[in-house]
Amino acid sequence: MTVLMTIGGEPTGTADTSPVTDPATGEVFAHSPVCSPGQLDQAIRAARAAFPEWAARSLNERRAYVRTCGDILAAHRHEVAELLTREQGKPFAQALAEVDLSASWFGHTADLDPGGEVLDDGITMRRVPHGVVAAVTPFNFPIILSVCKIAPALLAGNTVVVKPSPLTPLSTLRMVSLLAATLPPGVLNAVSGDSALGPAVTDHAGIDLVSFTGSVDVGKAIAQRAGARLRRVVLELGGNDPAIVLPGTPLGDVAPALFALSTINNGQFCAAVKRIYVPDQDRVRLAGMLADLASEVRMGHGMDPESTHGPLTDPAQVNRVTQLVTSAGGKVLTGGTPTCGAGNFYPATVVTELPAKTDLEMQEQFAPVIPVLGYTHLKDAVAAANGTDFGLGASIWGDPEQAVTLAQEIEAGTVWINAHGDLRHNVPFGGMKNSGIGVEYGYWGLLEYTRMQVTNIGASK
Repeated sequence: MTVLMTIGGEPTGTADTSPVTDPATGEVFAHSPVCSPGQLDQAIRAARAAFPEWAARSLNERRAYVRTCGDILAAHRHEVAELLTREQGKPFAQALAEVDLSASWFGHTADLDPGGEVLDDGITMRRVPHGVVAAVTPFNFPIILSVCKIAPALLAGNTVVVKPSPLTPLSTLRMVSLLAATLPPGVLNAVSGDSALGPAVTDHAGIDLVSFTGSVDVGKAIAQRAGARLRRVVLELGGNDPAIVLPGTPLGDVAPALFALSTINNGQFCAAVKRIYVPDQDRVRLAGMLADLASEVRMGHGMDPESTHGPLTDPAQVNRVTQLVTSAGGKVLTGGTPTCGAGNFYPATVVTELPAKTDLEMQEQFAPVIPVLGYTHLKDAVAAANGTDFGLGASIWGDPEQAVTLAQEIEAGTVWINAHGDLRHNVPFGGMKNSGIGVEYGYWGLLEYTRMQVTNIGASK
């Protein structure tokens, strides 16, 4: 099976293809196109050619197209979700939920209005599109993280070239092929390839804005090169989200949520709980509760309805997380070593009795590993929570009034209270420090895909 790219509204294959592996079996089940430099030029030229007419359409016309995209994706939900499970590994029910959320996201985005305003007599400001947007997306949630870029970019009047992760290209390529069939040619394009394609897309002279979700290192490289061209970027980068459990919090009330929010998508979620800080006297008991919950996990192929968790998508990640856990020197209560057999399976793992500032605490694991660390004073927990280069999200668990006050001391783009990773279409999401530049979602995310233009009518003399 080969899923084609979309360039200028046409399905486009290549002479060269790349294997796509099922991470649950380790077997190649499909191939994806490897975009040539000439085809990339063609895709960006098509987007540039389509831009003037698309930008000139009324907001209501573009709204109608964006809503139709959601309807089309919903009509093909099972097909896209199965591709997503096969290439990414998540259980099919979770893949279907991602596709459904993506379809509804088009509708929510279509309701937005970038607006404009009268600033003074004869002076108005309006929002205008950038031009051609490069949407570069990761492997963990390839459909929703593509749609979160495509929908606002199109509504604002931009045209788009999507470049999915080489680990999970198929579901995005198929989605774009479906959507492009209802859009004017060139408005939405998709290209795929190996690791060399990403820089080729983001550095291309025909790109006006780069919207990237992925690693800190790649995001920094994109920002550095974009700076040389004074090109706009939106960067949603890594997270190492802490959860602080307040003194006196009933552990039985919060342990199930903390476990679920640490292992969502098998830990492959930028806004998952990555480390837990709990009062010293509660550390052993909470870690034990989390270990008990880990024993209930059913890891397996995503198409098996009994599976609660799938494999890690990237085989290299299995080795990386194994090294992080092994080198940390803590007490592993459960898990800690890769599962034998085929596939990229790594068990739900709970680690405690950790020295301060190990790599397991300071780096983003992107795996189902839960470090449980104790604190004596609440100020120490805050210092540890803020003590990394990340600042995407954080959460505080316990008395809401105390938590809201404490949240003001946390260095993160979002601080949840008695929740975590609750991302919504009408709430801006973005990070501090190394976790990104700009925001996504809702009205504020839509504005990232626009520029301000002021019209000033001078008074006649």
